[in-house]
Amino acid sequence: MKPYAWGLALWLGLGGCLLAVPLSYTPTLGNQTTTLQQHWRDPARNREIPVKVYYPKRAGTWPVIIFSHGLGGSREDYGYLGQQWASQGYVVVHLQHQGSDNQVGRGNPRVYQALQQAAFDPRNGYDRALDVSFVLDRLKKFTLPNQARLDLKNVGAAGHSFGAFTALAVAGQRLLDPQGNIIGLPDPRVRAIIPMSAPVPTRPDQQAIAYRQLQVPALHMTGTQDDSFDTPARDRRIPYDRTVASNQFLITFKDGNHGTFFGLPPAQPQDARFQELIRLSSTAFWDSYLKADRQAQTWLTGGGLAKLLGTTATLEQK
Repeated sequence: MKPYAWGLALWLGLGGCLLAVPLSYTPTLGNQTTTLQQHWRDPARNREIPVKVYYPKRAGTWPVIIFSHGLGGSREDYGYLGQQWASQGYVVVHLQHQGSDNQVGRGNPRVYQALQQAAFDPRNGYDRALDVSFVLDRLKKFTLPNQARLDLKNVGAAGHSFGAFTALAVAGQRLLDPQGNIIGLPDPRVRAIIPMSAPVPTRPDQQAIAYRQLQVPALHMTGTQDDSFDTPARDRRIPYDRTVASNQFLITFKDGNHGTFFGLPPAQPQDARFQELIRLSSTAFWDSYLKADRQAQTWLTGGGLAKLLGTTATLEQK
């Protein structure tokens, strides 16, 4: 019996003496999914975009999450998130962004310098945002082998590091075009985002206006030791602080660093617990804003998430 039916039956069985039977929500862990890989080409830019799609084993109509990897990554990375979200009823599309993926600096003894150059090249940030919009267009004519349907009216975007920038960009963050002009490339189809370890613009004029247009719900994540060559840990909260829209959340993991979010074999003992909390909190966030689950939103904002995090992380919201 469905939960709401059980509540109604109990209410009737007690002669209608209860006004309501509260229903609980608890996010769960999972990894039972199926995957496929394809290469899609954007003819307008003559650009190939490899994708890896995680999807539920069961048929249904599922919201869509676009995931963007960090600098030097690929569609194969962050599989723990693709598995988690797909197991909870989402189709998750991991993109690979040419120009800032694992091909940068390959075979070059100065690979670190090559990666830095790729990170600060405006063309790469610009192309990443366009990659997301192209993939959303491509998904209109995409079918899954098990005949599951894509709910393209409920789309989220997530990413880590350079991927967090990508998620923010398609949600409205101002960015630089290849000529160095400050522009916007928002995609109105993106209804919620999860930026993890977001970098912050280095140009003061860009930083001052970068987040003014952000309106979608966002679950920002970082750690107290989340340093990288482009952004110190103390600045990771800037996108959250400068976004004036409501439905904003910030999770800061105590002693979490930039590698915490990769999902590779834990580099430090607490990473396994951090990644479990990332999976659970992000699932509740997607359920709240892509599935309009009121119980999930109550859990998210009413103390459930804060209780789950305990002393492992701090939660801020507005």
